[in-house]
Amino acid sequence: MPSGRYSLYDPHDDTPLGEEHFSCAPGPAGWRYTSQTFTPDGAPAGSVDLTLDSRGRPLRLHLRTGDWQVRGGMLDGLAWVRTRAAAPDAGDVPPEATEGHDRAHTFTGRSPAFLIATARLLRLEPGDRTRLRLVALTEPVLAPRTLDQGWSLDGIESHATDNGPLLVHRYTVADLETGEQQTVHLAGDVVLAAPGVELEALDGPPNQQPPAASAD
Repeated sequence: MPSGRYSLYDPHDDTPLGEEHFSCAPGPAGWRYTSQTFTPDGAPAGSVDLTLDSRGRPLRLHLRTGDWQVRGGMLDGLAWVRTRAAAPDAGDVPPEATEGHDRAHTFTGRSPAFLIATARLLRLEPGDRTRLRLVALTEPVLAPRTLDQGWSLDGIESHATDNGPLLVHRYTVADLETGEQQTVHLAGDVVLAAPGVELEALDGPPNQQPPAASAD
């Protein structure tokens, strides 16, 4: 079960956004990622708890940042509830809540967990290209918006390590509205390199991605 630490940056101007301390592993449902996030000065900022089913679909998501949280999962597409914590002097006033639904494939956001989750959902082979619809949860208030991305698996490289060969998948991820492209390097369920993400520490080898789904 790998665990470690990512540094997070604004992908446009490299402004530090904080750190994410994570662990992830296959489980009874499929795969689970949990993390705690911190501001650049080390203060607690939120958390991520994401469980995928055996096909890489988001079974459960609980995302917290600041005063906001989102709980979501699969329900004829994606469904979620976004809530804001009640103010200390709000008495019995319930937290503000907004429900949402979209016939999208999966969630995305700042956490590296979402890059891994999308790759596990797609299970591309080298040379494959596809497009998909995502619900992006935008920090700091976790406002949802839908977007379309194109993913391609450009190649797989094998690197020798003390624990055996490490397979690194190189993806191109494109925003289909703006045409902006990014390169993402994944080793199993760990992000090695991506815009705005730097792997600072890793304890334990990554779990390899599941094989591509067989054709019906």
